Amino acid sequence: MRRLLHSIMTWPAIHRFSPTCLLASLLLLHTGTAAAVEPSEFVLSNGMKVLLVEVPKAPVATVQVWYKVGSRNEVMGRAGLSHMLEHMMFKGTDKVRVGEFSRLVAAVGGRENAFTSRDYTAYFQQVEKSKLEEVIKLEADRMSNLNFDDAEFLKEIQVVMEERRLRTEDNPSSLLNESLMATAFMSSPYRHPVVGWMNDLQNMTASDARDWYRSWYKPNNATVVITGDVNAQQVLASVEKYYGTVPAKELPVRKPQIEPPQRGVKQVQVKAPADSAQLTLAWKAPRLESGKLDEPDPYALELLTAVLDGYDNARLNRSLVKQEKVANDVGVGYDMVSRGPALFVINATLAKGKTVEQAKVSIQKALKDIQQNGILESELKRIQVRILSEQIYKRDSIFGQAMEIGSTEMAGFSWKDIDSMLERMQTITPEQVQAVAKKYLVDEHLTIAILDPQSRKLASKGDKP
Repeated sequence: MRRLLHSIMTWPAIHRFSPTCLLASLLLLHTGTAAAVEPSEFVLSNGMKVLLVEVPKAPVATVQVWYKVGSRNEVMGRAGLSHMLEHMMFKGTDKVRVGEFSRLVAAVGGRENAFTSRDYTAYFQQVEKSKLEEVIKLEADRMSNLNFDDAEFLKEIQVVMEERRLRTEDNPSSLLNESLMATAFMSSPYRHPVVGWMNDLQNMTASDARDWYRSWYKPNNATVVITGDVNAQQVLASVEKYYGTVPAKELPVRKPQIEPPQRGVKQVQVKAPADSAQLTLAWKAPRLESGKLDEPDPYALELLTAVLDGYDNARLNRSLVKQEKVANDVGVGYDMVSRGPALFVINATLAKGKTVEQAKVSIQKALKDIQQNGILESELKRIQVRILSEQIYKRDSIFGQAMEIGSTEMAGFSWKDIDSMLERMQTITPEQVQAVAKKYLVDEHLTIAILDPQSRKLASKGDKP
């Protein structure tokens, strides 16, 4: 890859303890030892939002710039533009030569990188606090003065295509997830991979990237989050000095792309070189919406992920991996907070000699038990305590605080909503968790993705599965 820390934020994330990032951070807001400091919020005259958090723990600061544009804004034939532009943002401006941005940040002892998701593109630097103004100046410069030639684009598009080969085409799990998303969604742009389809990358031009930059990289489409050992008023003066002169411009119209109702089970099979078969079950599920923070179902679904996969002896790991031994690994994912439609996802990597049907039956058995018998009050409380105990030090990270604030804002919420989310999460009952399992984890909402493992030897000889 071009950059060690560079990442594409894919969705949905399937991992052990999937709800901890949100729920734990919410719980931490109410703990004395790791209490969050409320940001100072400002909006510049050009429409750019600025959130500053004073955290005098160490003489360092993090600056993050979040643009509300990601792969969900792309259209057919242009998949991957947001991610490609992220790469090109390191290719120089009218004042900074190609490759100089990273060198200048490193010269002041800092580190920097960027990441793209379906909902946003973000850039960050971490520096000693006295160097903060220097990176603010650099970041503001490339907001309005990006300047790259066609030759640089042609070199970097090759890097991105290789990144797609390594991360997706040579990764059976990524191929499976890509096919799942393209099958589950019909009209939502979430069906397109963040990195883009290979054909779109092959036909992408430098003009496409420049047009994307001119369309979306505006102060009125950006949020700057700065955390660390800083004085908010002094930092605000620096932000206004460098960003305040960037003019606001009209943004493209964001038309709603409502996913039509699913009317039955969908299924896709992927053949790829792999050691084990995989099964993914994904159900359409509601997400939390701004202005509707009292809706109980998204919170109950978050807690259901922890019931199924929130700790080592959670229900799916206990039944599929430890007892029945039909899977080597199982994971559950659900994104309560996002701008687009949500999926509740269960993924299992099968044990040797076990079939997809056996794994499916085992998963359905575990779900049916919750649907019919519910969960215990003690089980629900234990999950919250465990989340809190394992995440108690999260707010010691100034970078983590900035990430939490920025991602919440990009999802269409305010950082001020986090307390309300916590309060609502704490009111969810076992009966409500049982109810969402009954309501949403049904065949009408289900997409099934199966990885059929092929011989790696055949693939290495050029035989296509």
